[in-house]
Amino acid sequence: MAGTRDFWAAAWFRSAALAAMMFVGLAMPARASDPAVAFMNKVAHELLSASRSKSPALLSAVIHRYADTSYIGSYSLGSYRGQLSPAERPGYLSGMVRFIGRYAATEAPKFPVASYRITGSLRGGQGIMVDSVITLRDGSNYDVRWLLSQQGNTFRVRDAMVYGFWMTPFLRKLFENYIAENGGHVRALVAVLNR
Repeated sequence: MAGTRDFWAAAWFRSAALAAMMFVGLAMPARASDPAVAFMNKVAHELLSASRSKSPALLSAVIHRYADTSYIGSYSLGSYRGQLSPAERPGYLSGMVRFIGRYAATEAPKFPVASYRITGSLRGGQGIMVDSVITLRDGSNYDVRWLLSQQGNTFRVRDAMVYGFWMTPFLRKLFENYIAENGGHVRALVAVLNR
């Protein structure tokens, strides 16, 4: 039980930036002609509605719909990726999404977004980058670079860079540390994510 409390305490502290990638950009302008920018506009609209509800379930649903959960989930297991059995994968991914949704629902009110402006997009070897500036109600602002993967005729959010740091490495460190501290078995992480 103490391990579970320690896991959640660490999760709330270390994954703030990861959760931010999924909910901070909530008020984008609707002037996008680039399909990747239009996709981010749709994601933002749905995240805004979900965050206003303060419902972890609604936020999780939006994350599930638009995040590249398969990539994020695999990456986040790091060196333990090979331990995850095909039978455990759906439970692990749904638990990961719920974890992010719960955290986002708790933290969203602390970061009230006033505006969101897309400053450009570019295509590269890793995917499509959509650059933006987020302004909070207190007037502070910061840059976010969204990394999208193209899947068919749509996109998925794969990562985001905030203050120069990509966010998925934070989740990877959190998950790898939890697994290492709990016997070195992925099942311990899957179990705690599904509580």
